[in-house]
Amino acid sequence: MLSFFSKSISQPNLSEMIYDIQIKKINGDLLDLSTYKDKYILFVNVASECGFTGQYEDLQTLYDTYKEKLMVIGVPCNQFGSQEPGNSEEIQTFCKVNYGVTFVMTEKVDVKGNNQHPLYQWLTNKSKNGTSSTTVKWNFQKYLVGPKGEFIDYYYSITKPLSRKITTHLK
Repeated sequence: MLSFFSKSISQPNLSEMIYDIQIKKINGDLLDLSTYKDKYILFVNVASECGFTGQYEDLQTLYDTYKEKLMVIGVPCNQFGSQEPGNSEEIQTFCKVNYGVTFVMTEKVDVKGNNQHPLYQWLTNKSKNGTSSTTVKWNFQKYLVGPKGEFIDYYYSITKPLSRKITTHLK
């Protein structure tokens, strides 16, 4: 009977780790998420023609400030108001020229619906991430994953990238 009460509490046994998910970089090369083991990862669905597009500047500052501990990954998406109409080259040029983006950008994907990319299936489903089920509401919604691949939290578009809600995890 003693062993019943001494059962340890551990992280849920997830069948799929974030590092197992495949997604391509904006240049078409495969992005190996396991490269970022032992770092936080902030995933942000981005768009070039959105009212929140100016957040690219703070995302770059966040990355520059915490790059030893954090990787920011921008995930272009055209599902909200068709605000990311460009192709990969146009998106990459826009981000570099207007905001000096040097953090990782991925291919354009769907973050919700029938064609939801496996990355966003993991980020938005408790059955996959072990923590929380969410819905992507708009462009620039943020998802923070911890150094061991654990889901930490999500933040709606109105949460600025340099918000203490995010940076407190990186101290």
